[in-house]
Amino acid sequence: MIENGLGLLAALGGWLLGLFYFAGLWFTLRRLPGHPHPALWVAGSFVLRLAVSLTGFYLILGPDRNLIRLGIALLTFIAARVVLTRYLRPTPES
Repeated sequence: MIENGLGLLAALGGWLLGLFYFAGLWFTLRRLPGHPHPALWVAGSFVLRLAVSLTGFYLILGPDRNLIRLGIALLTFIAARVVLTRYLRPTPES
């Protein structure tokens, strides 16, 4: 029973990490054209998103190094990417 709960928490954690990572990427790219230092903006955003995501995955992995939880988290991370890609799709201009 505890493993089921930890699996659900891993799924929720992967989903939240995916939302953070890909919404952060979207935010970065939306602000890029008017930014005075675009290379610094992109690099800083990447480092922040990567650090948060890797830390989250490390915490999800846990002290027992459970690869099943990590796999669940990675799948929901990618699912968040698919959902956000469809939701934040650019609209055709008239």
